[in-house]
Amino acid sequence: MRHEMRLQHDPFVKIAEKTKTIEMRLLDEKRSSVSAGDLILFTDISNNEKVECLVTNIYRYPSFEELYRHHSKVSIGYDEDEPADPKDMLAYYSDEMIKKYGVVAIEIQNTLNPVLPGKG
Repeated sequence: MRHEMRLQHDPFVKIAEKTKTIEMRLLDEKRSSVSAGDLILFTDISNNEKVECLVTNIYRYPSFEELYRHHSKVSIGYDEDEPADPKDMLAYYSDEMIKKYGVVAIEIQNTLNPVLPGKG
């Protein structure tokens, strides 16, 4: 199955560069249908660049705090010298939504190397 997801520019670039290997989302109805072996077409919302990734694993958690405990900060999109804080996800999802649905860490493998603006 193929899914489509939109991303902010920074996480899109990190996926394209293969440093971000975990996409974190709310485990709502749409994300609950994602399985290992599926493909995800990510679109950068700032410039419509696209990159396709293979889903290699799915990890379900009750909260982002739990997710952050099980995955490296670089794999979830932080820089090595940057502090990783699960509260950062409150910019995207409310506490109520997180408690209602839970969260998912979608492990991905970039299958293509797109030409990024300014990089080729």
